[in-house]
Amino acid sequence: MISIGLILLGLLQAIVLLLVAPLFSGFSRVLRAKMHNRRGPSIFQNYRDLAKLMKRQEVIPEQAGWVFRATPYIMIASMLLVATIIPIITAQSPFGWVGDLILVIYLFALSRFFFVLSGMETGSTFGGIGARRELLVSSLVEPIMLLVLFVIALLASSTNLGVISTKVISGVIPYSTAVWLGTIAFAFASYVEMGKLPFDLAEAEQELQEGPLTEFSGHSLALMKWGIYLKQLVVVSLFMAVFVPFGSVVGNPSGLSWILLGLLAVVAFFLKVAIFYFVVGVLENAVARTRFMNASAVFWTALAAAILSFVFYLANV
Repeated sequence: MISIGLILLGLLQAIVLLLVAPLFSGFSRVLRAKMHNRRGPSIFQNYRDLAKLMKRQEVIPEQAGWVFRATPYIMIASMLLVATIIPIITAQSPFGWVGDLILVIYLFALSRFFFVLSGMETGSTFGGIGARRELLVSSLVEPIMLLVLFVIALLASSTNLGVISTKVISGVIPYSTAVWLGTIAFAFASYVEMGKLPFDLAEAEQELQEGPLTEFSGHSLALMKWGIYLKQLVVVSLFMAVFVPFGSVVGNPSGLSWILLGLLAVVAFFLKVAIFYFVVGVLENAVARTRFMNASAVFWTALAAAILSFVFYLANV
């Protein structure tokens, strides 16, 4: 049963994630600068950049059609929908049965689909190359995520995110070999989706991940960048909801106890996300940049871990 309170909670957590997404991306930039012994930008620099872009004039290419104009809004909307249904504060999905893993994967695919089309529609060579790169990432990363989530869904006997989170917290889904391998594979997929080195550098327009953004300007570019920041945070939130849901409110406490537990859940969530971003920042600065086409061996290793996770599930190990 979906309650009005949980629906409002889902909407609230989506708005909060939208607002703090640039902050966590800024934290990643500051961490990288400190590790390079540089002063670096302010942790709030992303907000200033977005504010500047919102005030600038938008120039739309001649070849651009409705896909180009609609992509910024579709990207933000799809990520907000994912942020709404992921169990963050409570162990159950705010929208009940709507919080389904299959829906989440389709919303991620919808965002990427329009992102790729927007890069190709303008006729820009660099945008087309960036779009091809996005398609390659999709073909390499999404099978890993799908296979791991399939194993977790089989263990939980449900594709509902709330049911999975609750069963992980209660110990119904133990941290077996299959789950550990799946956790490692999904963490790698999340790292790639965040656009980090050696695969990419999400903050730089000259990198392939932002190739499709070449022709965007003004408030459309601001929305696209904001959508990328939000996608990074949503991917991390999904990882936490499925594999590290501890700290979320379980059951239906009432009154003051719910408020206290909710505040503790918020603190626990942001602490887990900050630790994830910190680990990602350390790993990113510990590796050298490489040609993207040479990184396929790493993808195959992660896919092997996901396949082994399924094999160990079948073997009940």
